[in-house]
Amino acid sequence: MKSSTRLNRRDLFRAGALAGAAGMSGAAAGAPAARVENPSVYTELGVRPFINATATLTINGGSRMLDEVIEAIEAAGRFHVNLDELMEKAGQRLSQLLQCEAAMVTSGAAAAITHATSACVAGMDPEAMLQLPDVTGLKSEVIMPKWSRNQYDHAFRTVGITIVDVETKDQLWNAVSHRTAMMAMLGDRWKKETVGLDELAEVSRKTGIPITVDAAADTLVIPDPYLKRGASLVAYSGGKIIRGPQTAGMLIGRKDLIEAAWANSAPHHAFGRAMKVSKEEVVGMVKAVEVWVARRNIEAEYAEWKRWYAHIDQQITRVPGVTTTVNPPRRGGPFPTLTVSWDTQKVGLTAGEVGKQLLAGEPRIMTHASGDGSSLLIRPVALKPEEHKIIAARLEEIFRKAQGPLRRPEIQPPAANIAGRWNVEIEFTRGRTSHLLFLETKGNDVTGTHIGRLARGDAKGAINGSDVKITTQLPLEGSNLPYAFAGRLSGDTITGEVHMGEYRSAKFTARRHASGGGRRDPSKV
Repeated sequence: MKSSTRLNRRDLFRAGALAGAAGMSGAAAGAPAARVENPSVYTELGVRPFINATATLTINGGSRMLDEVIEAIEAAGRFHVNLDELMEKAGQRLSQLLQCEAAMVTSGAAAAITHATSACVAGMDPEAMLQLPDVTGLKSEVIMPKWSRNQYDHAFRTVGITIVDVETKDQLWNAVSHRTAMMAMLGDRWKKETVGLDELAEVSRKTGIPITVDAAADTLVIPDPYLKRGASLVAYSGGKIIRGPQTAGMLIGRKDLIEAAWANSAPHHAFGRAMKVSKEEVVGMVKAVEVWVARRNIEAEYAEWKRWYAHIDQQITRVPGVTTTVNPPRRGGPFPTLTVSWDTQKVGLTAGEVGKQLLAGEPRIMTHASGDGSSLLIRPVALKPEEHKIIAARLEEIFRKAQGPLRRPEIQPPAANIAGRWNVEIEFTRGRTSHLLFLETKGNDVTGTHIGRLARGDAKGAINGSDVKITTQLPLEGSNLPYAFAGRLSGDTITGEVHMGEYRSAKFTARRHASGGGRRDPSKV
């Protein structure tokens, strides 16, 4: 097993104990009593739980909540309190624990970002608060380093603001105007950036423009390093490494901005009304932070996970061609991870095939394994003690049964030359849209340009006989929208399905442009 410096069940469901909050390998002093696990709440609905080797991805259920958090949530549900009173006291407790000026619990880190934006745009003026997302007459821009743009930008933009990208210090200063409500960025603890918090803090000190840092996946450090360096507000997820409620988060920082953020959030009738945080989530989030401060030892957890990796490595590398690499913590995944790789001349499987086998077995194992590559990533945060042994055994079994070279599908000559312009109609379950594909071919290889309604991107793929596969990404705001077209050619028409990742699938029909010309994207001629 290499260490890398490079840069997301029958036996298990027998009665057993959940791991204690302090330890990955045993209960800590003061931890609650063991619980009996029973997945029937899911199986009665026809849903099969899985071993989660993807860490804290929301789509896979987020973190493994601490026992103390589960008990706090259950207890909180038995009584009623006033939410303003509860949030005031919870905020005081969090600010004491985290050594910050003020804090509030939110319905996740994305909601914390939205409330921070509302606070900076509308303040506590009721008319401005109710006006959102119409920002007419209000400060309406958020400056963000381009490296920080990502799919979670929507949490800022939903308030009605426009994000202004900057890549250099000069661009940062030139972007400042009377329209600037806030500056924002991802946490940069894990990697130094050209325009990072230090550069934003310099602008903030001279202009008074507040800074919000999205540190959703970060570990807690006390006192907070972002606030120390000049951030005004910092957003954290409760449902990741902190192991609080999956739907909870925190916003910490300046008292005036926290008060404004709370006023703009539920249960108050302002823009954030839909982002309700329950009394149970508030109590659970506070409890998670209390446990973090009292007895969580993240370095000890790192060491335990590395011991799990050593076990996996020892077992699966007995299969010829299989290797592993331990990767260091990084932004978005502040914990060591394990890359499992294999030589397809010795193990005849793609990553996607391995992933399907892991998920189809008993117990099911959810991983990041997908696509035509020959590696997969194991992320440990949601794993229970001993589950790494099940992962190791299953991987060894799968690899041993597939020894020998990977069998590539037979390539047939193209049924026709599909170079040219194609008018693409996409039929969603609800709605439809028109796109364009400008394709060029060289043998079986296909390249070109995909033009959507708002964005364009490069296309690449292949034609095998009459089967056409083309993948594209359309950059839009902070996202890269994925499109994977898989269709069959018949005359001058290609029909099939387009898969769009989390945006599901749709039917498509592509028709060759009537003129027969337009081989190239006209914007590139």
